[in-house]
Amino acid sequence: MKDIRYGLLLPAGQAQLAAGGSAHALLDLVVTAEQRGFDSAWVGDSLLRARIEPLTLLAAAATATERIILGTAALIPAYRNPVHTALTLTSLDLLSRGRIVLGVGAGFPGISEPEFELSGVDFRTRFAYLDDTVRLWRQLWSGNSNPFHGKVLHYDWLPEVPRPHRPGGPPIWLAGITPAALRRTGRLYDGWLPYPPDVRDYESGLTAIHAASTAAGRDEASITPALFATVYIDDDPVRGRAALADYCEATYRMPLEQVEQIQVMMTGSTEQVAAQLDQYVQAGARHLLIRIATLTPEAFTTQLDQATALIERSRPAIPPL
Repeated sequence: MKDIRYGLLLPAGQAQLAAGGSAHALLDLVVTAEQRGFDSAWVGDSLLRARIEPLTLLAAAATATERIILGTAALIPAYRNPVHTALTLTSLDLLSRGRIVLGVGAGFPGISEPEFELSGVDFRTRFAYLDDTVRLWRQLWSGNSNPFHGKVLHYDWLPEVPRPHRPGGPPIWLAGITPAALRRTGRLYDGWLPYPPDVRDYESGLTAIHAASTAAGRDEASITPALFATVYIDDDPVRGRAALADYCEATYRMPLEQVEQIQVMMTGSTEQVAAQLDQYVQAGARHLLIRIATLTPEAFTTQLDQATALIERSRPAIPPL
């Protein structure tokens, strides 16, 4: 399992801020995550649920760290002007010296429609809008400012943007598990960032992605299979379930029983959570993004210690010299 990487979602939402968190503490947390051996740190994106703006936070994190990958899980490109965002993202890539990874999504039916309306994007075109935006970014990052005409985005004039630190720009991972999303991941994207509660759906989804990549003439190894998992580590299963339930109510205003039908939610001892994550590793996951299901800074610190122990026990020991 030497190739397995671990990421940490930063608690930048309004629920955590209202419980005593702060923007400056998030920067301290990124540095701590880097020191503890996490491979990546991630931020979410939403207009409906208030939070620290993710690209602003990543810009600050890029200057506070040296090694750790900095990612979005997941950025909704429709909320921002696509051309200006290409400039913002290439600037982030330059500031971080090539450590940016972009998880992107197209919103969630029944939830995201008001956000798209506010942003002036027709929700019915969300998938075409997302794919057009990704193609536009890559065109601009390559130094090509020729006119762009996609399915929904049309520009007769485009500005130049600085070349990113990483040739071609940051890798872009798609968050989605519908059949159409799987095909699009295989054709267009550099990684896959889903959160299916059933490991069998992860395995079959990855198989579909590989089939689509092969049909498109792409090497399946060029697509990073990741997982977004919400975790609360506790030896007491009742207490663990209660913590997950509190987190769902505060974050989504939805009961755990409803959220866990959509997202993978894990609790148990360190060994039990490690075993649950390993099921996804066996199904093909290679980058495990952990979202700690807590609200207060004190509870997060305790859980971070547990999560650190989790990733340390999952890695092979280095033999003495």
